[in-house]
Amino acid sequence: MFTKSFQLIAGPCVIEDEGLVTEIGQELAAISARLDLPIVFKASYDKANRSSKDSFRGPGLTEGLEILGRIKSKTGLPVLSDIHETSQVEAAAEVLDILQIPAFLCRQTDLILKAAESGKWVNVKKGQFMAPWDMKNVVDKVKSTGNNKLALTERGTTFGYNNLVVDFRSFMIMRQWGCPVVFDATHSVQLPGGGGTASSGDRKYVPNLVRAAAACGIDGLFMEVHPEPDKALSDGPNMLPLGELESLLREVLAINKMIHKDS
Repeated sequence: MFTKSFQLIAGPCVIEDEGLVTEIGQELAAISARLDLPIVFKASYDKANRSSKDSFRGPGLTEGLEILGRIKSKTGLPVLSDIHETSQVEAAAEVLDILQIPAFLCRQTDLILKAAESGKWVNVKKGQFMAPWDMKNVVDKVKSTGNNKLALTERGTTFGYNNLVVDFRSFMIMRQWGCPVVFDATHSVQLPGGGGTASSGDRKYVPNLVRAAAACGIDGLFMEVHPEPDKALSDGPNMLPLGELESLLREVLAINKMIHKDS
């Protein structure tokens, strides 16, 4: 992971059904080949942090990991998913290439240490309630295990009720600790709890935020994508339509090339 100057983590918010996520994975693999861009396939097997107990959560750990394993085999893409409890780490590490710590769990010491001890890459989402400089403690926790395969992801900061804002200083601040820094563009336009019993969002801002983050010299992007976001079972309002992804990535890669032209 993160062997080149730039890469993408992308996929649907949650595993809705195997056919859909396989379709998305195959399209991402095709985009990866066309753009010579490393892509990691992302989908959650369980969305444990939901606004309502009735919200769709996904197939669960066992079935979800089986599906992700088959997507990995069919597409050749590495796979990533969220882990929520220490008890999930061992099974997840057998399938996943990257273990992701969700934003609301980024201070959970036991979970972070257990994930790092697996020897896998660990991607930690910066909590909406965290200052970027406070993520240094997360870095220290992971590296205390001897695992240096760590990425940090910016996903917006709480700005009043039901709103997020991106502090672009965070990319420079978090990169100083020697870890790849990723920008989660789609969750950064989320309106947490803005739908009452579900989160809302405004995907029209995604392209501009992506371009701005690329100009800051980030190491990668995280974007949730779906063929028909308005029909998605989770986080539809802030997901990018899959059909719009490749053209946006071409712009991002052009910006990235310009930023690194002297390196």
